[in-house]
Amino acid sequence: MALQHIPPIQCLVTFEALARLRHAGRAADELCVTASAVSHRIRQLESHVGFKLFGRGDFSLTADGAAYLANVRTGLAALQAHAGGASAAAGQRAATRLRLAVTPTFSRQFLMPRLELFRNIYPDIDLVLQVSIPLLDVTAEPADLEVRYGGGNYADCEHRPLLEELVVPACSPSYLNEFGPFHGFRTAAEIAAARLIRSPLEPWGTWFASCGIDQPEPQLGSQFNDLGLVYDAAASGFGVALVRQKMGAAWFESGRLVALSEHAVRSPHRHTLCWQPGALERWECAAFADWLVQALR
Repeated sequence: MALQHIPPIQCLVTFEALARLRHAGRAADELCVTASAVSHRIRQLESHVGFKLFGRGDFSLTADGAAYLANVRTGLAALQAHAGGASAAAGQRAATRLRLAVTPTFSRQFLMPRLELFRNIYPDIDLVLQVSIPLLDVTAEPADLEVRYGGGNYADCEHRPLLEELVVPACSPSYLNEFGPFHGFRTAAEIAAARLIRSPLEPWGTWFASCGIDQPEPQLGSQFNDLGLVYDAAASGFGVALVRQKMGAAWFESGRLVALSEHAVRSPHRHTLCWQPGALERWECAAFADWLVQALR
């Protein structure tokens, strides 16, 4: 192995700390160096690898930087795992456990299809998924990281936005054949003639307001407290539901749901990654948070 082609370890450690903390001063404090030393090491590493690691002044990673960070963290984790003499001598390496609380439909539609990639990048992280109750802004059981659904402004934790989506009314082909056609589903008459599937997770008031209709939330009709169940109910002919375009992509692409309008409106709710102060100082939490944000782009 040509050791001269391996970046200096202090540059790699500095890069990981700065990517995790996103603040030169805090990275400097953690490493017990000056902020100028942090900047110098990053410039040295960028010169060594031949590409920019950070794109903006807020220390957001470039695409190359994010990919390189995954490799750096894997390497540092391997070195750290072998640092403990007793366990290394026994030939055993303890996996790092990361507990993630996540709502059911987000897990099925967004997380599970991507988890193999995460495992390939971070084989030493044992991910424990805890299904949380899919209610607005409800906190889950204690976990290292939590994907929360709601308004997004949380005072009880630190957080990072994950997904904001557009919604559109949709129904099954069989319901459309029986009760349609609908012409944009934007008039009070069309809406009144339909069976509306209700959910506190996706209020109909969003759609009513976009159509200029002054109407309260419907009080009759089937109601579900999980978005996946809402979409399954609509696909089974229960009626018309407001469907998130990304989360409902599998239902649309399979033909189980048909959009009733070309006009989509922004949902008032979003998915947000939440954690308690200090959690991202653990490398596995920072690694998963950065990976998830990148994976959902």
